[in-house]
Amino acid sequence: MFRKILPHPWLTLLLVVVWQMMMNSISLGNLVLGLILGLAIPIITAPYWPNRPRLANLPMIIEYTLIVLWDIVVANVVVAMTVMFKRNRDMKPAWVAIPLDIRTPEAITVLAGTITMTPGTVSSDVSACGRSLLVHCLDAPDPNAVRDEIKERYERRLKEIFE
Repeated sequence: MFRKILPHPWLTLLLVVVWQMMMNSISLGNLVLGLILGLAIPIITAPYWPNRPRLANLPMIIEYTLIVLWDIVVANVVVAMTVMFKRNRDMKPAWVAIPLDIRTPEAITVLAGTITMTPGTVSSDVSACGRSLLVHCLDAPDPNAVRDEIKERYERRLKEIFE
């Protein structure tokens, strides 16, 4: 019965919080409408999530989130310095193929999103077999170091979270 009313409790909570942030004010009406949307959207979309992933490692999720937020801040500074002070001919843009050890589509999606959210890198493509991710880097003098950092810093943690 509980799963019929709340098929995705974390999604419900996220939708309520995002609705409140979009409304930019907390009022009873906004909260009630947020709760209605937070309950209705997961129920309507539940049939499209037959094999939803199990996320059991909450401390690792928090650690991953904090690392990504920190990396976004640091990358913003690095990209700003690169753009302002490095000459175009001195930059070394590169395409880097990241071989993937993670297999679940959700983990691959989170990894691709993380890479894209971090300034200076963009996830471009996932191979048809799902075994590698193509990433473009604004300035990568050592593409192998970029690959190793992505695998160690992000993929290893995502493997612990999703698998």
